[in-house]
Amino acid sequence: MSEVIRCSWTGMTDPVYIAYHDEEWGRPVRGDDGVFERVTLEAFQSGLSWLTILRKRENFRRAFDGFSIPKVAGYTDKDVERLLGDPGIVRNRAKVEAAIGNARAALELPEGISELVWKYADPDSPVPASMADVPAVTPASKALAKELKGRGFRFVGPTTAYALMQAIGLVNDHIEGCVARSQAGR
Repeated sequence: MSEVIRCSWTGMTDPVYIAYHDEEWGRPVRGDDGVFERVTLEAFQSGLSWLTILRKRENFRRAFDGFSIPKVAGYTDKDVERLLGDPGIVRNRAKVEAAIGNARAALELPEGISELVWKYADPDSPVPASMADVPAVTPASKALAKELKGRGFRFVGPTTAYALMQAIGLVNDHIEGCVARSQAGR
């Protein structure tokens, strides 16, 4: 029986991380609300463990109306206070306000956020032999972050943009031999 190879960031022990890695990370996500959800969660993750966000994801979905862009864009100060009082999510005023502002910015995109983000896809990115070969920032993530910021988005720096690119399949950074690599590329 051969050992299952996974990207080392999973820690190989937490079932939440393993399921996310095996079934979701790196697989294509399209559609404006789906991409908006990932942009929002990546922003909330900034400075925290991704596992913290994964464990709270269903609470985020409930609190942010399933990440419906029009609904979140319509949030008022009352909603900000509601979100800041919700112990099921990360209660950070700057990130909550950024999520609402980002929804409003997403509504202004003629092409939609999914199409804008997906134009930065790099299907020919090199196959990393190990996690040491996986960059934190790339020229494409810098360009994506710059465009998003120029369109009014916040909490979307180059590192966050690259994490988004990895998460939704714009690049396939599963290491060589990883059990999920071939699935992610589809």
